[in-house]
Amino acid sequence: MPRPFDSLRGQLVLLIVAALAVAQTISLWLFVDERGLAVRAALGFEAAARAANVALLLDEAPESLQPAILRAANSPLVRFDLSDIPAVEQGTHADGGAVEARVRGLLGGAQDREIRVELHEVDHGVLPMPHLAPEMAEMHLAMMRGELSAIEMQLSIALSDGQWLNVGTRFERPPLQWPWTSFVSFGITAAIILVAACWFLLTRLTGPLLRVSRAADRLGRGEAVDPLPLIGPSEVRGLTRAFNRMQARLTRFVADRTRLLAALGHDLRSPLTAMRVRAEMVEEEETRESLVASIEEMQEMVEATLAFARGMASAEAYETVDLGAYLRQLQADMIDGFTLNAVDSLRVRLRPQSVRRALRNIIENAQRYGGGAEVTFRHDAEHVQIHVADNGPGIPEPELEQVFEPFFRLEKSRSRETGGTGLGLSIARTIVRAHGGDVALSNRAEGGLLVTVTLPLETEPDQQERSIS
Repeated sequence: MPRPFDSLRGQLVLLIVAALAVAQTISLWLFVDERGLAVRAALGFEAAARAANVALLLDEAPESLQPAILRAANSPLVRFDLSDIPAVEQGTHADGGAVEARVRGLLGGAQDREIRVELHEVDHGVLPMPHLAPEMAEMHLAMMRGELSAIEMQLSIALSDGQWLNVGTRFERPPLQWPWTSFVSFGITAAIILVAACWFLLTRLTGPLLRVSRAADRLGRGEAVDPLPLIGPSEVRGLTRAFNRMQARLTRFVADRTRLLAALGHDLRSPLTAMRVRAEMVEEEETRESLVASIEEMQEMVEATLAFARGMASAEAYETVDLGAYLRQLQADMIDGFTLNAVDSLRVRLRPQSVRRALRNIIENAQRYGGGAEVTFRHDAEHVQIHVADNGPGIPEPELEQVFEPFFRLEKSRSRETGGTGLGLSIARTIVRAHGGDVALSNRAEGGLLVTVTLPLETEPDQQERSIS
């Protein structure tokens, strides 16, 4: 069973979605941080501007009006007070001196006036804003959902009369007002739209690639494959165009070879027939029989050679058959028969006549040299194996592969009655390999030879096309 993200399409979709999620997370974090900094800077600069204006008024106003100016300047957010000592012992400049610079600029830029600034985080559990009534504080906390991160700023400005204007304020960074339900629904919707768009675009890439792959596999097994449509990106269209050209060349090559073989067979049969006629006219019986036997052997070898060469050029169509019923029919058709131990029903796609010929050659070899044949089959998820076993002497290990070579015979007498032409196994392997399988030989431990015919389990072409989309 294929894994969900084993395909190119699945991996690319996963990569794009993961990259987008990481980018969105980083952007959200930066947005929240920048938002907090912007809010705090705005509130801090506002308080600094008010403090500078109040300091200017106190410097110019008579002492009797100073209390009134302080009362008018006070608010729940910012508190002003006059004192002989500064509330800030020493400026920390945690803000890099931005607040001090703003106050000094509003006061005319004089460098001789001392200005002290202190910024610090406020511990949790305090009122959200200084000097708020408890009822208003609770209401504020309820509105802000209790998620406050406050910074307190203390500002001390030296006045011209020697007193200090002490300013205290606190400002909070409002929590991110984004309900989780909205965030989750937005994420799911964006993910669905993104996956759907990526799936559509990647299908235009992977779909044609899968068609080329499966068409190449069918072409390698000798099936007729129609030219593939030129769809998808330019690179994929170029690959498809190259495959169509290769297929046309191979088809033309096979057709030319088939015509050559047909002409060769015709040209060879005519002189052999003439030689047979002339041999029959020889008066000496022993010589005549020897010539006729040699000519008949030549004719049989020519026919076998042509049949072997045509093994890959067969135009027989593929069919889906029940393997158990197929073998039972082969058992009934063969004169000598064979033992069949196959009861399972298994659907296999093959060329019925070609595979029948290959199995017949193998079984006849087992009957001729091994005293009979026993046929079984088993399968896994991708292949089916047909086993043909006999009880003969087996084959020497060094010659297990050599017997597949054309005209190789273990029996050296060259007699057609005992050794055949030496093309049976070659033809069988040629046919099976044209199906994408193979034929292998091995000696059994209990004696005899075991021939294993392996064929791929292929789905129907229309099922393959549906799986692409």
